[in-house]
Amino acid sequence: MTASTPAVRTPPQFVIRTFWVLHRTAYRLSGGRVGLSQPEVGQKFGMLRLNTVGRRTGQHRLTMVGYYPDGANLVTLAMNGWADAEPAWWLNLQAQPDTTVHLPDGLRDVRARAAIGDERERLWAKFRDYPGWGDDIDALAARRPIETAVVVLEPRNPVQHGGSSS
Repeated sequence: MTASTPAVRTPPQFVIRTFWVLHRTAYRLSGGRVGLSQPEVGQKFGMLRLNTVGRRTGQHRLTMVGYYPDGANLVTLAMNGWADAEPAWWLNLQAQPDTTVHLPDGLRDVRARAAIGDERERLWAKFRDYPGWGDDIDALAARRPIETAVVVLEPRNPVQHGGSSS
C-alpha cells in the first residue's frame, strides 16, 4: 500500500463472527421468516442459507452467505470476513460440492465450483457494482495471502419449462 492509498478498514473478526451468529440465530428463531433476502442487482446482495457436510466430521453445517444471481447461477465469495483462512463452508464444498441452498422462494439443489479464468474476472468485476464494495474489494482481497475464490452455485436440477415433447 502506498502513502496515497487510504487503508480499507474492516471490523475485527470477533465482530464479524458475532454478526453471523446473530444472523443465523434470527433465522432459526423466526422459523426462517428473517434472514434470507432476494438480491437487488447493483443495489444489495441477497442472503441465502447454505447447507454443507463437514469434510472431517460428516455432520451437516449451515451458514448464511451473501450472493448475487448470474443467470441461473448464484455467485458468492469465499472470503471468511477477509481473514487469511478459507471459510470452512468453502473447504466443505470442495470436498462435497453437491448441496442445497435455502432462498426466500424455497430450496434449491446446487453444485459448487470455483470460477476460473475469464469467468472469474467477469464475476469478480460485478462485485464492484455493489454499494460499500466498489474498488475496495480489490484492496480487501489483497490483504489475504491466497486468492479469494469466486464460488459459483449451479443448479443441479434445471428448471423444467412447460410444454410437450413430440
